[in-house]
Amino acid sequence: MTADVIVVGGGIVGAACAAEFAARGATVEVLEARGIGGGATAAGMGHIVVMNDSPAEFALARASRELWLALGPQLRKRDAFTRCGTVWIAEDEDELDAARSMRDAFASAGVRAHMLDLAALREAEPAVSHAMQGGLLIDDDAIVYAPAAAHWLLTYSTRIRLSTGCAVSAVDADDTHASVTLANGDRRTAAHVVVANGLAVSSLIAGVPIEAKKGHLLITDRYPGTIRHQVLELGYIKSAHHARGTSVAFNAQPRPTGQVLIGSSRQFGTLDPAVEIDVLGAMLARATRYLPDIGALDAIRAWTGFRAATPDGLPLIGPARFPGDRLWLAAGHEGLGVTTSLGTAKLIAARMFGGPMPFDMPDPNAFSPQRFSTEHADG
Repeated sequence: MTADVIVVGGGIVGAACAAEFAARGATVEVLEARGIGGGATAAGMGHIVVMNDSPAEFALARASRELWLALGPQLRKRDAFTRCGTVWIAEDEDELDAARSMRDAFASAGVRAHMLDLAALREAEPAVSHAMQGGLLIDDDAIVYAPAAAHWLLTYSTRIRLSTGCAVSAVDADDTHASVTLANGDRRTAAHVVVANGLAVSSLIAGVPIEAKKGHLLITDRYPGTIRHQVLELGYIKSAHHARGTSVAFNAQPRPTGQVLIGSSRQFGTLDPAVEIDVLGAMLARATRYLPDIGALDAIRAWTGFRAATPDGLPLIGPARFPGDRLWLAAGHEGLGVTTSLGTAKLIAARMFGGPMPFDMPDPNAFSPQRFSTEHADG
């Protein structure tokens, strides 16, 4: 066997898995078709945020953020890890009620969060429109430059061997081992194979219910102090889970460089990576509603990326199929791949190598890839 574990995919999720397996004493081979931290890892905002759309998501995001906060002091300057916090902005009384509900849910789980009234919001973020009614501050959310962090994780241990430009064309497994076939025809075997290459998962394992969600981002020139926290509209949560069509929502991030990163959009039904001016225009118009002076900033680049989404919005973490636990999935994290990467790695490692669950899960099967299987549903 070439290694104890082969990880297919060198994005932030694959890198986190490789680092966790190596920390447990396994030898790991990482196969990446392009370069480290490409794909969705490079295209996203790198926001490390606790979300509570469902109990399972809340548990995974909360535990994963704690892992990031513990890891942060070890990261390099180039990894751009910053504990900036998140401000969820409320435009009206209904959204303030939603913010209070979020605060109460977070408080019950030990997540620091507190309401901002009009005056406190203006003090926290002077650039935000005075038409906004308040918000919710999540103190310990953070940001990271995910491609650099993925590289750091993959150099974490001499037990990790990395091959870039190494495309995988097939995966297989039986009760005793798993294998990958490379595009050049070479075959490599290991005790376990973890497929963590985002949207490309469906090309290796038939029937995986993953679909692309296209998103746009734009970054400005350097304007230090424009905003201090990651700032989002409370309507973002609803927009993030639109099943079809195109939607935009306000989301802006202060980069350590002094730049402002602006999002976001969501589109189904396209794999065209081109920046679409009408979508970008709608996104920026939405941003202006919350940051009225944003139009005065010079933009230097806009780009798109594709999130890997599942039908229920939860990732696929665990054995890809039965019988045997030799072939594993770690994909479908949609917009929370950076946040939940470290927790995902802990969940798979606990199952793969044995041991207790690394954190409490209200439903241990919430992320099981078998939840979409007809056979699983029937039995």
